[in-house]
Amino acid sequence: MRILITNDDSISAEQLLPLVRYCKKMGEVTVAVPAVEQSAKSHGIELHKPFRVEKKLLDGDVVTYVVDSTPADCMRYVILGLEERFDLVISGVNRGLNMGSDILYSGTVSAVREAVLQKIPAIALSTTPENYDNATTHLDMVFDYIRENKLLEVHNAYNINIPADPKGIKITRQGGMYYSDGFDNVEGDMYRAAGKCVYVPSNDLTLDTDATISGYISIMPLSMNVTEMDVFNKLVK
Repeated sequence: MRILITNDDSISAEQLLPLVRYCKKMGEVTVAVPAVEQSAKSHGIELHKPFRVEKKLLDGDVVTYVVDSTPADCMRYVILGLEERFDLVISGVNRGLNMGSDILYSGTVSAVREAVLQKIPAIALSTTPENYDNATTHLDMVFDYIRENKLLEVHNAYNINIPADPKGIKITRQGGMYYSDGFDNVEGDMYRAAGKCVYVPSNDLTLDTDATISGYISIMPLSMNVTEMDVFNKLVK
C-alpha cells in the first residue's frame, strides 16, 4: 500500500513523525506537508504566485515534500504536479478537534477533499490538544475498525475525531457549531479573532460533536457534493 501523509500543522508538528512510523507498518509512506502552520485555511490554493517546495528525507528514508502553501496545495503538488498515485491519504493528526461546522474551515479536512477529488481515498485524523501527545496510541482501534468494517470499500472519505481514552467508536454525521469567534482589538485598527466554545449538547450520539465529547471516536463519512438535494428535487419537479 502506498500512503501519502499530510497535515495543516506543518513539518514541525510533533505528531508527524509518530504517524509516519505508524503508517510505515502498513506500507510505503510519502509525506507532503506545509512549511508553516496552515490551520483554518480550509481549501485555499495558491494561483497567483509561485511557492517553494523543499524535498527531504524524514525518519531516514521517507520522501518528504515541504510545501510553502496550504494542505490542499500539498496534495495538488504531489498528485498533479509529480503525477504520483497513492492507495490512501491520511491527513493529521490534527492538534484540535475538527467537527461540527468547524469542518468547513479545516485545513486537515480540506486535504482529504482534495485527495478525493483526485480519486484517492482519504481520512482526516484529529484529537483534543490534551490528547495530542498520545494520539497514535489509539490508531490501532481506528484502523482495525476501518478494516473489519471495510469502510474504505463502502466510501472514500472520512473525518475521524479521537477523544482522550476513547470508550468505543460511533459512526456519525455532522453536528452543529462547536466554536465561534469574537474579535479583540489589538491596537488601532488591528483585530484578532478570539475563539470561544459554543457547543450545546443534544445527547445525540449520531452527531460527531456529541459522540466525541461523550468519549467516543467519531467516524463521519464526508460528502463532496454541496448540492442541497431536497431543494433541487423540489425545484426540478
